[in-house]
Amino acid sequence: MPALIFDCDGVLADTERDGHLPAFNATFAEFGLPVHWSEEDYAGKLMIGGGKERLTSLLTPKFVLAAGLPVDPASQQQAVASWHRRKTQIYTDLVASGALPARPGIARIVADAAAHGWLLAVASTSAEASVRAVLLYTVGEMLAAQFQVFAGDIVAAKKPAPDIYTYALEHLGVTTDEAVVIEDSSNGLRAARAARLRTVVTVSSYTADEDFAGAALVVTSLGEPHGVSTSVLRSPAGVVPRGFVTLDDVLSVLRSPDPEEES
Repeated sequence: MPALIFDCDGVLADTERDGHLPAFNATFAEFGLPVHWSEEDYAGKLMIGGGKERLTSLLTPKFVLAAGLPVDPASQQQAVASWHRRKTQIYTDLVASGALPARPGIARIVADAAAHGWLLAVASTSAEASVRAVLLYTVGEMLAAQFQVFAGDIVAAKKPAPDIYTYALEHLGVTTDEAVVIEDSSNGLRAARAARLRTVVTVSSYTADEDFAGAALVVTSLGEPHGVSTSVLRSPAGVVPRGFVTLDDVLSVLRSPDPEEES
């Protein structure tokens, strides 16, 4: 049985600019922290996998002093965990408000995959509560219930390490030749490819200029038959969707030769 594995942020919804970034900044304000990330600042933070890890990157000696934080690492990590819990709540409230609509084609291709008996999963470095909130909002309760969610601290090494995808394969009970990943970032692609998984990239607002060497197919979005049309940016696998990505296109990617083996 084939499996379709989605990243969350930037794939199910374009969450970074309108969701995570304002949630981080609202958290900083609530805790009285001397920081406010601009969009440019946050673009750099996206190179760090995981929300707690991005928060931990703040902990320079200068910041610790300015914020009046304890100097011992254990107390600092307790503070980070507290910030992250609040940030997750702010973010999930944003999702529930409808502020972050699903990306084109997500609900359509999930419904088609479910109808054809594909296994469905999300593999993300975001907090599980955040991932489940986005999943529920973007595909609805019935389809969300068919997903396995692998997220947050379920593995120690975050993307671009392959651990989350290796873990997903093991728990889905499928091989690398039975699963396709949909990602939006070079970090995510590197994680999927390190796990030897064929990958479709749907570029998002923060990732359009990144390097997607190794992807089987790179598109602007999954597209819709009567809505947003997809543009093919790169197709080493030779799969060329006509206006929108179909499940047959995904199956063609799955059956295609590994891009790195062909290069």
